[in-house]
Amino acid sequence: MNRVARAHIIVVGSVNADLVVVAERLPGPGETVTGGEFSRHGGGKGANQAVAAARLGARVTLVGAVGSDPFGDEALELLEREGIDTGAVARVEAATGVALIAVDAAGENQIAVASGANAELDADAVERAVRTAGPGTLLLSLEVPEAAVLAGACAAQGPVVLNPAPVRALPDELAARGPILTPNAGEARALSGEADPEAAARALAARTGAPVLVTLGAEGVLVLDGDTAERLPAPSVTAVDTTGAGDAFNGALAVALAEGRELRDAAAFAVAAAALSTRAAGAREGMPRRDEVDA
Repeated sequence: MNRVARAHIIVVGSVNADLVVVAERLPGPGETVTGGEFSRHGGGKGANQAVAAARLGARVTLVGAVGSDPFGDEALELLEREGIDTGAVARVEAATGVALIAVDAAGENQIAVASGANAELDADAVERAVRTAGPGTLLLSLEVPEAAVLAGACAAQGPVVLNPAPVRALPDELAARGPILTPNAGEARALSGEADPEAAARALAARTGAPVLVTLGAEGVLVLDGDTAERLPAPSVTAVDTTGAGDAFNGALAVALAEGRELRDAAAFAVAAAALSTRAAGAREGMPRRDEVDA
């Protein structure tokens, strides 16, 4: 068995149905833009990150919640097709989460989310599932309740990567667990009060005592590891839809860390995966395979 196959990623996060309209431009407040094309995709930050990791060869356990509705059935079927273990995805009475996504001709997006079942993810169930999953890199995001995120971090049996999105205040108890933080520039600013990405990263690292990676879109990523800050460029690609790029980055980063790569190498691998993910419409459709990222 090779190193990739041994990598184990445990993802605690959201599962959504994405309803997407691609139009020439994004609407302004109170404005209707017509002439778009509609499509439906599997989504949710947790599910997307799980798919990203699975396509890169990792063994993936997903911990989340969906409704007992057709969207939930479809969501689980799509995840299982990717080889993801969905045994810890609960079926609850609430509707499966839904994201309404508008994408413009340049690939930029606007997203509104109805959390649905994601808001029902139970902290005790998360703790049991993460402990049962065993050793691996734990990947967390914030489309599920704070208590569930903290329960996962406390039960982790390996490195913890926290993608603080959608952004909200980082509780002291969670910061004290020392997660590797992966905000984008806007999230880093909101969490730290610092507009400069490096200053923001240093402020966040002072709270966690761990590395911070600030993603910068087409400009790549800023990696702060100890006192050393470095910007790594992103490969140049023609973007069709940037919706899942952050999730691709986080899934790939978790895989690389689980394989034992040094942080800088892991970040470069993740930036390549994120750039490649923007080549197709939909949050998951462009998620690259291992050979594409290695190339």
